[in-house]
Amino acid sequence: MIAKIGRSSNLYGALAYNHHKVEKGQGQILLMNKMVESTDGTYTISKLMRSFDPYLAANLKTEKHTLHISLNPDPNDKVIDKDFVKMAEEYMNGMEYGEQPYMVFKHTDIDRTHIHIVSVCVDENGRKISDRFEKRRSMNLCRQLENTYNLWPAAEGQNVKNNLVFKPVRYQTGNIKHQIASVIRNIADVYSFKTLGEYNALLSLFNIAVEKIEGELHGKPQRGLVYFALDTNKHKIGNPLKASRIGKAALLPALESHFLKSRESILQSNKTEIKGWIDNALKVSLHEKDFVEKLKSVGVNTVIRRNEAGRMYGITFIDHNTQTVWNGSNLGKGYSAAVFNDLWKNQEHLNRSSDAKQAEAKSLPTNQFLPLQLHPLFGFLNDDNDDLSDTESMDSFPGLLPTVQGEDDDKRIFSQQMRKWKKKRKR
Repeated sequence: MIAKIGRSSNLYGALAYNHHKVEKGQGQILLMNKMVESTDGTYTISKLMRSFDPYLAANLKTEKHTLHISLNPDPNDKVIDKDFVKMAEEYMNGMEYGEQPYMVFKHTDIDRTHIHIVSVCVDENGRKISDRFEKRRSMNLCRQLENTYNLWPAAEGQNVKNNLVFKPVRYQTGNIKHQIASVIRNIADVYSFKTLGEYNALLSLFNIAVEKIEGELHGKPQRGLVYFALDTNKHKIGNPLKASRIGKAALLPALESHFLKSRESILQSNKTEIKGWIDNALKVSLHEKDFVEKLKSVGVNTVIRRNEAGRMYGITFIDHNTQTVWNGSNLGKGYSAAVFNDLWKNQEHLNRSSDAKQAEAKSLPTNQFLPLQLHPLFGFLNDDNDDLSDTESMDSFPGLLPTVQGEDDDKRIFSQQMRKWKKKRKR
C-alpha cells in the first residue's frame, strides 16, 4: 500500500474535490471523525467546513494547514468498507492526527479503489502538529497495515510492479482514451515532477508520451499538449489525443501549476535518498543493464534517452518510494547523462577486453571466489549485513564484488575508471 500526503492552504478545495466525487456517484463518505453531523444525512461543503473553523480560527502561523492524504492499496487487493475505515483510523492515530476532525472518502472512479482523508494539521489551540520523520512513520504504518489486513506489499515480490499505482496502457485492448485518461487524471496526486521532461519520463512507464504544441491561431499564440500511446518498444502508436479531451488535469496550465508545487514541496531529504540509491547501485554494477536492474529492485526506475548515434543525452530517475521524479543533472553534475555515458562506454570496453581472463577465471577452483548471495536491495550482500539500513554507505561492505585472489589488470583498470568518475562528479 502507498500513502501520499499532501499539504495546502486550501481546505475548501480539498473538501470540494472529494465531495464532487460523491455527487457524481464516484465516491462515498466512509467516516466522519469528530465532525458536526447533519440531521438529514446530507452535506454541503460549507457545512463540512464548520467542523474545522475553530481550528483554523485559532491558527496564527501555519500557512499550509490542510492535510489531504490518500491510501492506495495494490489493484489486486479487495478491501471492504469496514476494513478501509479501520485502516484510516489506525493510520491517523499512528500519524498523531487521531484526535483531529477528519473525513474519509472512498473513490471508485478508477480500477484502483482507494481512500482519501481530509483534515487539518493544527490542533484546537492553533498549534501545528509535528511532522518530524513524517515519511518514515507513514511508510512504517503502511507496512503494518499490509501485514494486518493481508495486503500486497509495496515494492516487494515479483507480482508487484515497483509501486506503480496505475496500469500501463495496452494499445491492443482498445479504448485508448479511457486508458490514458485513467493515468493522467490521477498521476499528479501520487507523484511529484518538476518539468515536462520529468513528466514524460514518468508517463513512459505507463506507455504514454506527451508533446507540447506551439503555434498561432488568428494571430494569437497558442500552446497545448497532445498525448500518444506507446508500444512495447516505446514507439508512438495510433492517433494523438488532445489534452482537452482528457480533462483539466491533462492541460498545460494544470501541469505548470503542479511543476511549481513540486519544486516547493520536494524536500532535500528526497534528493539525498535517491542519490544514495544511485551511488549504492553504481558500486555493485558492472554495466548499464546491471545498474538499471539494481535500481529497479529497490523501487527506482531509470529512463534513458539516446540520439540516433547511440549517445546518451538524458537520464531520469523515478523513485517510487518517495513518489518523486529526478532529472539526473538536477541531482548534480556527477549524475548527468554525459557522466553516465562516459562511464558505461569505458565499462563496455573493459568487459570486452576481459572476456579471455574471465574464461580463465572460470577454470580456477570454486573456493577461490568469495561466497555471495542475492540481496533484494543491493544485489550482493552477505547474510550478516541484511539488517543494515538501505541508505548506509556501501563502503562498509568489504568484498562486495566477486573477486579472484590476487589483483588482476582488469580490476585495477576498473578501479581507475571509477576514481576518475568520482573526481569528475566532485568537480
